Amino acid sequence: AAAVVMLSSPAFASSECPIKDAGPKAEWQTKESLEKKLAGAGWKVRRIKIDGQCFEVYGTDDKGQRVEAYFNPKTLEPARS
Repeated sequence: AAAVVMLSSPAFASSECPIKDAGPKAEWQTKESLEKKLAGAGWKVRRIKIDGQCFEVYGTDDKGQRVEAYFNPKTLEPARS
């Protein structure tokens, strides 16, 4: 339940990823892992891409709202600026 609450208010994308150092890419989780996590929270993911040090997600959230959001690639948590 806590994960769903956190995911329902992600950091919405602005012009760039707010994370400056997510560590080496070898330590990042996969885009597929993030997609699975979001699908479990009711999201419909259209696309996930790497933008700087973030995963940038395009899709709709559990309320059917269109979203563009950044996630930390190591933790898969919403990126905060």
